Amino acid sequence: MKKKILVVDDEMTMTTLLEFFLSNKYEVKAVNSGIEAEEWLDGNLPDLIISDIQMNEMDGFTLLQNIRQRGYTKHTPIIMLSGNAESKERIKSYKLGAQDYLTKPFNPEELDEVVKKNLFPIHYTNVW
Repeated sequence: MKKKILVVDDEMTMTTLLEFFLSNKYEVKAVNSGIEAEEWLDGNLPDLIISDIQMNEMDGFTLLQNIRQRGYTKHTPIIMLSGNAESKERIKSYKLGAQDYLTKPFNPEELDEVVKKNLFPIHYTNVW
């Protein structure tokens, strides 16, 4: 069974890109807002969440905090995406409970490695 990834971004181009890069290995569910993500999470449990930070209605930081407060998603790995490369935003993401942070535009190979690292934290590499 394929691992399930929830992608949250209000830009249709970004959700389409992420689906394109990830859907050959994983089951991908894309939503366009933090509110849609929370609604989807009410009946589903992903293995990984990838969320943009700058979104309308609910930003990624608020979504991240809400996910960490839910009992059943408390330990779900989360990768934050942002067009902002400032370390202040990266640090805030980590303090709120994100496992990783990628800046847009991202390298598809780096995305693949970061996803593998979070889905298979001990066994993601062939060489030690």
